[in-house]
Amino acid sequence: MATIAHPPQRSSNRNFGSLTSCAISIMAIPAAEILIEKGVPVVAASNDAYRRAALNDSRTQAGLLAEVAKRIDGFLASNQTSIEFPLAVGDVIDCRYFQATLTHAAEGDGEGCVLMLVDHTAQHHTERSLRREMMTDSLTGLPNRQGFGDLIEAMMARNQRHAVLVIDINRFGRLNACMGSLVGDELLITVARRLKGALRSRDSIGRIGGNEFGILMMIDGSEEEAHILAERIDRALRSPFRLTDYEVNVEASVGIAFNEGLDDEAEELIRHAQFAVKHAKAAGRTEVYHPQHFTIARAQFAMETALRRAIEREELHLAYQPICDLSTGRAIAFEALARWRDAEGRDHSPVDFIPVAEESGLIVPLGRWAANQALLQLAEWDRRAGGDCGVRMSVNVSAIQLQRDDIPVLIESALAKAGVAGERLILELTESAIVGDPDRVSAIMNALKKLGPTIAMDDFGTGYSSLAYLQKLPIDILKIDRSFVSGMLADRDKIAIVRAILGLAQALGMKTTAEGIETVELGQTLAALGCSHGQGYHYARPLDPDAAWAMLADQA
Repeated sequence: MATIAHPPQRSSNRNFGSLTSCAISIMAIPAAEILIEKGVPVVAASNDAYRRAALNDSRTQAGLLAEVAKRIDGFLASNQTSIEFPLAVGDVIDCRYFQATLTHAAEGDGEGCVLMLVDHTAQHHTERSLRREMMTDSLTGLPNRQGFGDLIEAMMARNQRHAVLVIDINRFGRLNACMGSLVGDELLITVARRLKGALRSRDSIGRIGGNEFGILMMIDGSEEEAHILAERIDRALRSPFRLTDYEVNVEASVGIAFNEGLDDEAEELIRHAQFAVKHAKAAGRTEVYHPQHFTIARAQFAMETALRRAIEREELHLAYQPICDLSTGRAIAFEALARWRDAEGRDHSPVDFIPVAEESGLIVPLGRWAANQALLQLAEWDRRAGGDCGVRMSVNVSAIQLQRDDIPVLIESALAKAGVAGERLILELTESAIVGDPDRVSAIMNALKKLGPTIAMDDFGTGYSSLAYLQKLPIDILKIDRSFVSGMLADRDKIAIVRAILGLAQALGMKTTAEGIETVELGQTLAALGCSHGQGYHYARPLDPDAAWAMLADQA
């Protein structure tokens, strides 16, 4: 192989007497004739463009020949007429980039070749600048999601154990909407600075989303290092942020994902940390990604798809649980409960599919279907009874449905379609739905009251109701949550809570319904305490329409 140690120097101003020399002298691009003398490549001749490019400088030319020497032996030994390859000449700071071409010298000019160079330095710097811009967040100057992913891939290539932390700024959307995007941008820049100050020198940070930052940390010892960093980040963000005319307190949720092996991908690791952030927001503490969480999430997405199809094909059905008068034991109403048996005959618990419906927004079409179907069933019982069958129908309205749907219009339409009076309907609203936006909910409830339905607050005691709002809202019934009723006879605290709720309802002129009554003793105790109605397995489990009708017929 050709070597270039201390190559003999020839004058590049050699008289262009050979065919090769004459040929390169008229070229507009830098070109040189390179001969192999005693196994060492030397520049035998060069043109004016070569010299104007300062390639004949002894140091530059030595570096150029060092790079070209790697190619010359193979080229001369081949049958190729020419080869092209990229060529970098110089140090890192002043490096120049060329597209090089080697061709054979003219016959009779000895063993050598012609090197022609096209300068791509400006193009290379432009591409590198564009690449840097593509990988950088313009607001904070940090790597963006793509640039952050490249940092992770570089860490993976070194086979270094690492973790990714995702920091999500809570309530950022609300702050941005209330104070304006300029204040929001100022906050993000300030948060980025504080986060950088909390990191070790070998940790990296990027902005991977609107209000999300990613941190790549090297794990030297145990996974506890990631939790220590999360605590340090929490302390760094705890002090108020002074933004123009505002002082803002910031809370952040932190999710952690550890690289598991050689098959990991950068984007997958980021997604895992983001998935952990979602759990951290719900739990109020730093969460670590676990594969089973993702498995559960995928199962929920699969359930969402199947549930959407079931709603579209009307494959769900309603079961009816009686609400009974505690003094007589007679059913005075039935609560309509959604049930789902899929095409394969599998029953899905409401505990599983109702949360999926609420999260995906499918609770809106599901709620519409349930209201219409329940009232049509009540009309059918009336038809069988030859008039009013003696019970009312209770239908649940979720918080999501209350926010997204026009409930008064829906109920008015359902009542008209079934031909049932509004007084025969009970609407159950959860406590969380009522306190979420009390002013808006109050307007909706007043519009509903004009249609005649009774309004019940479901799961009372599990939320954060304001007594002031409770007094103002047109609520007729408080439903005592089963968590207070179940096991009440053996728990003095539960008895005290139930007494308090019953006293509150009496003071406000409301009736009460206790959920979860499973024994006759429990029903008798609640009646003695002043509770008016109850439901639970002591009276009946949720029934199909025919079984519910049979219960009605028996008490007629």
